[in-house]
Amino acid sequence: MSTVSNPVALWQQITQAGGVQAYITAQLKERGYLVERRDVDEMSDREKDRYKKELKQESAERKKLNKEAWAAYKTAHIVSLGDGVWWTDEKKDDKWDTPNSEERAAENELPALDSPKQLAEALGLTILQLRGLCYHRDAATKIHYTRFTIPKRDGTERPIWAPMEKLKAAQRWVLHHIVERLPVHGAAHGFLVGRSTATNAAAHADSRIVLKMDIEGFFPTITWRRVKGVFRRAGYREQISTLLALLCTESPREIVELEGKKYFVSLGVRCLPQGAPTSPALTNALCLRLDRRLTGLAAKMGWRYTRYADDLTFSLPASAPDSSPDALIKLVTKIAEGEGLKIKPEKTRLARSGRRQTVTGLVVNRDLPPRAPRKLRKQIRAAIHNLKKGKPLPEGESLARLQGYAAYIHMTDPKLGKKMLDALAAMPRVD
Repeated sequence: MSTVSNPVALWQQITQAGGVQAYITAQLKERGYLVERRDVDEMSDREKDRYKKELKQESAERKKLNKEAWAAYKTAHIVSLGDGVWWTDEKKDDKWDTPNSEERAAENELPALDSPKQLAEALGLTILQLRGLCYHRDAATKIHYTRFTIPKRDGTERPIWAPMEKLKAAQRWVLHHIVERLPVHGAAHGFLVGRSTATNAAAHADSRIVLKMDIEGFFPTITWRRVKGVFRRAGYREQISTLLALLCTESPREIVELEGKKYFVSLGVRCLPQGAPTSPALTNALCLRLDRRLTGLAAKMGWRYTRYADDLTFSLPASAPDSSPDALIKLVTKIAEGEGLKIKPEKTRLARSGRRQTVTGLVVNRDLPPRAPRKLRKQIRAAIHNLKKGKPLPEGESLARLQGYAAYIHMTDPKLGKKMLDALAAMPRVD
């Protein structure tokens, strides 16, 4: 295979030659196109014509070699990342680099990634493929995500953008080798090994007051520049942080058709997509300072605090002195705004001890372990009873869904949950 049809091998030759111009000069000389410059004043007209012809041939060959060299350059360099993304292939120190960045990355046991080439190799990609996964277009004819929707509790649809296989594999590598190793606060309970809705709820048992607040537009609020900041603070420099941030984000898009052609049109800045494996864990890393501030505020006012994704929960222990939830709400809202987030007022809920108190779907009243709501337990028991009697499931219900609820109950009540799961497993499939 010639070096022209193999740009990767050609770039290796160019590097060995000492750079593009050194390579081109050597090639011109080897191919007999390099013309020695002479004074035309001492030439005859015939010699001038021949000299001009030789210079023209050299120029044409130089142009051809430059074109081939540029194609080879792009196999080893990112060059550009599209609309609105600043990039330079020149490796240099940046004033925003984290001091002692290499030591910071080593402390977190993060892989050493000093160049786009190293990142591409770690992901099992070529530079061209890495650039393709990161490249941003405001109006794209194809993207690396598929879109579908799932129903929300309020009846509206939640759009999910799921990454295609090649991008998903890259995101999973970033998740397991980088994001999961970043420090998170003890108040975070979502998407972490050993933590769950149950551990989140357990922190609020036996409370005089349970206060629940919700962050508005959580994932869309986390823009790619904020994600880049997470990677920079972790110890990676500008180039690598930019690529990692672009791998983990995408613009919210609208699908439109123009003259029979489909376009995915950007509706705003790239942000964390709901559906990417990296998105939940990145929110935990990014909310480290928010969690610190809210934990400190809660402790100062006599409250407890946890966060599960975008759900903030505060509780006042039954044994604690009285404390104003109104004052807490105002201060939490102010802190969230200081962190670039917004509290959704209509989702703020307050439950005193005389009413049912739930946290991430589990009941936490009294000094007892969190448990599934009684209504749900009765619903599953009734469904199992009806199935045993040979009655059909209600419309929209399925055996798999019932098994999911039973597994949820098993999380906080293993004995009852196992009984339900065993009963459902013995049922013939009816859906």
